[in-house]
Amino acid sequence: MPRGVPNAKKDEFGLRYTSFHVPLAQNPKHMGTSYLKSDSQTLWARNAARRQKAAEVDPAAQVSDQRRGSQTIVIHPGSKLMRIGKASDVTPVSIPTVVARKQKPPVHPPEFREGVSRPRKRASPPTPPTSSPVGDEYAVQLESDDPFDAKLASITVSLRERMRFYKLRVTPNAASIASSFNDQFKPETIPEANDPFRVEWIQKPINEDVLVGEAVLDYVVRWPTYGPNFNTRDYPSIQMIANDIGTIIEHTLREKFSISKSQCKDYSVILVIPDFYDRDYVREYVNILMLDLGFKQLCVLQESLAATYGAGISNACVVDIGATCTSVACVDEGLVIADSRMSLNMGGDDVTEFLYVLLDRISFPYREINLARSYDWGVMEDLKARLCTLAEGDVALNLYDFVVRRPGKPTEKFGLRAYDEVILAPMCIFEPRVIEFDRKRVGFRPVSHADVTEEIIENPSDHVTQAMIISTQHLLPSPVTVLEAQNGLSRDTVPKQEQQDVPLSSTATSIGDAPAQSTSTDSTAEGTADAPMEIVDIEGEDKSTVPPPAPSQSAPPQLPPPTINPSGFAIDVCFEASKLPLDVAIFNSARASGGDEKIRKYLQAVLVIGGSAMIPGMAHALESRLQAIATPLVPNMEKVQIIPPPKGVDPRVLAWKGAAVLAKMESAVADLWITPADWDILGMRGLKERCYYL
Repeated sequence: MPRGVPNAKKDEFGLRYTSFHVPLAQNPKHMGTSYLKSDSQTLWARNAARRQKAAEVDPAAQVSDQRRGSQTIVIHPGSKLMRIGKASDVTPVSIPTVVARKQKPPVHPPEFREGVSRPRKRASPPTPPTSSPVGDEYAVQLESDDPFDAKLASITVSLRERMRFYKLRVTPNAASIASSFNDQFKPETIPEANDPFRVEWIQKPINEDVLVGEAVLDYVVRWPTYGPNFNTRDYPSIQMIANDIGTIIEHTLREKFSISKSQCKDYSVILVIPDFYDRDYVREYVNILMLDLGFKQLCVLQESLAATYGAGISNACVVDIGATCTSVACVDEGLVIADSRMSLNMGGDDVTEFLYVLLDRISFPYREINLARSYDWGVMEDLKARLCTLAEGDVALNLYDFVVRRPGKPTEKFGLRAYDEVILAPMCIFEPRVIEFDRKRVGFRPVSHADVTEEIIENPSDHVTQAMIISTQHLLPSPVTVLEAQNGLSRDTVPKQEQQDVPLSSTATSIGDAPAQSTSTDSTAEGTADAPMEIVDIEGEDKSTVPPPAPSQSAPPQLPPPTINPSGFAIDVCFEASKLPLDVAIFNSARASGGDEKIRKYLQAVLVIGGSAMIPGMAHALESRLQAIATPLVPNMEKVQIIPPPKGVDPRVLAWKGAAVLAKMESAVADLWITPADWDILGMRGLKERCYYL
């Protein structure tokens, strides 16, 4: 570098792909003006002073007689439900994030996309894994070469080992007894007059062009969101998704809170976003709230941070088990640790679907069930809520009943016997080998284009986190980049996708080895958090600086070709890390937060929220599995603790409650608001400056 030229700082402008030279900031000592030398001269301070002056001129604009938070709307988009309410309310309104619009015929029937493995089609009913005839009641015998049977047997073995540890007996031939009962059961018809929970189906044509929420559950519908992002599989454009989301919010505000679109300018809004968020997702949501609906001001809050506010704690490892995805992140003194964020592509819907597959193997009595129909899916959701458990002591050959309500047909009551199916279904969260992750992401398109930059230059941590790198180290190629850097190679000889990730990879090597199997809890890590990763020398690596005499020796044949993954790695790190079992993901998230002390700190404060957190026995199941992982790997590891939500608070709305708490703290949230004028000038950069934790 020429003498006298200072080192260029990190590019914070959207000129990454241009040749335009960005001049460096001037030295304040050489300037003869006081402009922008104090915080009071910034755009935010001037806007705040302008609002304060306007409030003094117009005292009528100040609201004093209303409760705190009554002028603030809190919106928390979930995996399948959107929770909307005023910050002064006790509980929010939960509405399904679903829209039905009139379409010209022909209207295609609903189609169910399978996300869980299915057994092969057979002429005779399948035979579940049975106990070994040798005398060991806990042994599992596999009687088929079906890959699904092998996956199911591995989960059954894990269950039997836990039952052996707790000295629980296994009922012999329980599957055959349950199958015989279910096969011979005849449903009981309930008269409409005796059905207190009958459903009023929409039978006649209606005049509305759009139906929202629960009113559309009998129609061909589309869900605008899927997990922590938009549902690009069912929509041809992002504009249509944004239109449907705006329709849902506007309809809910009008019907539930009597707030019209013209009155939104008098309300502030707090938006709860995922921990591992996509910037395009946040930008579109802000455009909907600020430009389309016209709210006065907006604040953005991450889910884990909002959950800690709702629970009244400052440090925790927050686990949010939603319908289609599960997020894990560690919060340290009101700040989400970016490198600890993980997103798993599984949730409560996978438990529901797996429960259906297991019950179908024991002759489920409701044989006309079709999961593509909303009312049949509701039947399985009801069974999951009442039957599923993670407590091994609840496994028994019990009798259950359920009611089926269908349009145009009388209500029917069925009986059902089941044994270990009620615990094997939720165990797929800890043994996700039955989940078809590759099949679940078919048809999805990226929201943003790889060649389009943002006004804020994206960092590698926007696409992958340290916890994800730890989880997929065993899948990454050999650290050739690190070796070449040590040998003093020029930048031209290093592949571009590996240049950008040297800092992330080098930090990953100081944490330790990753799990050898992403679906096994026995091999979660090979060393402690302070153990360095061993780098093995590659034969012929010292010849890479010299032009090779023959093309066959130019490069090792096992090196992968250049990749186009946004993270720059040879594999899709984010997708591969989403296949982890829940307990391993929690441990790796705490592991990415720091050394052994941080691991002990966060594993003793695990906060589980979301709908699937209400499964009985979830706390003990997580504690025992995390204890088995952490005890041999973390020195002086004490007991793992699962923090329950506050008494009387539904874990499904805990994040919403935390955002409502922040809205009531006027002094704390005053510096976090962004107005439509700020958003128009600064865009996402304004959100990043105001919400320092993004």
